[in-house]
Amino acid sequence: MTSCTVSADGDAQVRLPTYFCAPNFAFLMVADAYDAVSVLESVRSTEVVLEDHFASGSINGGVAARAGFVRAFDGEAVSELHGLRADFLRKAVMAGTDQVCRPLADGGAPAAALAGLTLGMVPPSGALDRLRQRRAELGLPAGDDAPLLIDPMTGSPLRADEVPLHLRRAQTTRVSIEANAGICRGMLRHRYTTAGLGEEDSP
Repeated sequence: MTSCTVSADGDAQVRLPTYFCAPNFAFLMVADAYDAVSVLESVRSTEVVLEDHFASGSINGGVAARAGFVRAFDGEAVSELHGLRADFLRKAVMAGTDQVCRPLADGGAPAAALAGLTLGMVPPSGALDRLRQRRAELGLPAGDDAPLLIDPMTGSPLRADEVPLHLRRAQTTRVSIEANAGICRGMLRHRYTTAGLGEEDSP
């Protein structure tokens, strides 16, 4: 984020410097930023400006008009981005599963024990809170009595024999996300001189 300002009258402006993302990824980022700022009680109006991107005009205009991806890219896009958003959330669930389960597994918890845990049995942590949130956004079980380990496509609990492979996939997903995030931060630091640019926590 380059800047985020709110006037005394409640007019908010967020400037995002992403220049290298695919248009669908960038559109989701701008739309999500718009939604997150717009719901704040102190904000009367919201403007999110994507800077330095080849599709900035279409994305900024489409989000401002609440037009959706297809109308923003009229004649180029054939569908909205619901499936892509769901894919991102499922990956976030897998990465969050690794963050929550890794300390338990490293502490000696066997697969059978992990398969029998519910979210309410896991020690509280920021990682657990984020996992609950991402699962809820996907419509997956996220309450205290929900199984800790589930299939992110169906929400079905995993059997003990499915746990080792599931955890390996979860770890691979987390590492992949962190590697991609590191590349993005590096590109931002290389192109822009703003201190700390791109160092915010991932959504």
